[in-house]
Amino acid sequence: WLVPQRRKRKGALNQGELDALQYHAKVRKLIWEGTSQLVQEGLQSGFLHRSAAELGCKGNVVPGRAGCGLAELCDMAKQFPTGNESDCQAVHVLGEETSVPELDLLPCVTENNSDCAKIVMLMGQKYLVPPKSSFLLSDISCLQPLLNYKKKYGVIVVDPPWQNKSVERSNRYSYLSSWEIKQIPVPALAAPHCLVVTWVTNRQKHLRFVKDELYPHWSVKTLAEWHWVKITRGGEFVLPLDSLHKKPYEVLVLGRVQGDSEEALRTPGDVVPVPEHKLIVSVPCSLHSHKPPLAGVLAEFIGPGVECLELFARNLQPGWTSWGNEVLKFQHIDYFTLLQKD
Repeated sequence: WLVPQRRKRKGALNQGELDALQYHAKVRKLIWEGTSQLVQEGLQSGFLHRSAAELGCKGNVVPGRAGCGLAELCDMAKQFPTGNESDCQAVHVLGEETSVPELDLLPCVTENNSDCAKIVMLMGQKYLVPPKSSFLLSDISCLQPLLNYKKKYGVIVVDPPWQNKSVERSNRYSYLSSWEIKQIPVPALAAPHCLVVTWVTNRQKHLRFVKDELYPHWSVKTLAEWHWVKITRGGEFVLPLDSLHKKPYEVLVLGRVQGDSEEALRTPGDVVPVPEHKLIVSVPCSLHSHKPPLAGVLAEFIGPGVECLELFARNLQPGWTSWGNEVLKFQHIDYFTLLQKD
């Protein structure tokens, strides 16, 4: 069989491509110079190795399995009777048991309030729950248990499943429309001065939507655009910086929730103001679309003891609440190495 090859387009670039080129021209110098400096520091400190350049990211593979169908479990949860909202169990606290009935786990927030990680079993698969963490396994139609949790968050990280052509052609991933993303109840979950961080693809349409529509809808004032730059273990960009197809960086848009007064618009006095630009440079995990954890990066820009929430998460972090229809995906026990105590 002959596989038809994609024809090279001879026409002019469309408006979206022109916008992308214009944006890249604006940030290119910052990304090039900042990444070069950080790579040099990484090489000097031993975190990066030129000898590993030829390996790219292939050596960063984590063995594991898909685990049970978490999205299917969410669909299962919709069939469970929930009764009145006031009667819903707000939280299931993990005890010493390792096997948790799905009927107890899925309709509510699950919490590990101990100082040690715990292992839970779902549908015959084991998942590791970090200390002082909580999660809700559900999709966007079942967010009420998170609202019933009665917590207000000082940091909310959002990684929406953005719509794009490759996702539309694939049946493996679901996506949300712009209208559906706007319905996420961030204002109801946010504490005063809440720092909101949204991951954005390199499509200018999505970046404009976050800054011009989504954040105003959530009463969030845009403060900064940061970039996550992806490099190999040898310190090279994972893709050519000027590639027309895909870029070796992604955008984060940061903002703070506004209040009814001028005082509410100001940065809290006990935290560092958010800089307009910051680079996060790292070797990406081999797991598809797996973002670097932001807890350490954001620590200096939030007050002490604040509650932190990640929306559309696929893994858990100690001290954080996480929500998503695959929130335990990368907590499967096969992704971890268990160390035996002496």
